[in-house]
Amino acid sequence: MSITLRRDPKTVIPEIVDWFEEPFLNLRPLLGQAIRLEDYTEDGRYVVRAEIPGIDPDKDLEVSVTAGYLTIRAARESRVETAHRSEFRYGTFSRTLELPSGADTGDVTAQYADGILTVKVALKSQETEAPKTVKVTTVGK
Repeated sequence: MSITLRRDPKTVIPEIVDWFEEPFLNLRPLLGQAIRLEDYTEDGRYVVRAEIPGIDPDKDLEVSVTAGYLTIRAARESRVETAHRSEFRYGTFSRTLELPSGADTGDVTAQYADGILTVKVALKSQETEAPKTVKVTTVGK
């Protein structure tokens, strides 16, 4: 006895999309998820504000500065359980930014409040030199 499998015609397109996404799903844990952020300069400091809600900054957040780059890594895990339903969310987030020239990696501060991480990096004052005029000599005359 054989069983006839009937497919809903509405599901054909999602299956095709799944075929194209499937090879890339394995890369998702390696790449992590992006962190939304904004960066600007204020009062002689480079400021980065990153949106990372729902984490415990003491155990789920790592901020590092090395070789001219600022790296922010976070992990989120939450679980909600009710009488008839449970839901969990988890993931890792990572973002690396190149620091501007003149960044003082010895003077970096970070604060976390209301789901926003604010990292400030001091900028060394760079005196701009006046352009130097170079005399051009003619060869062969």
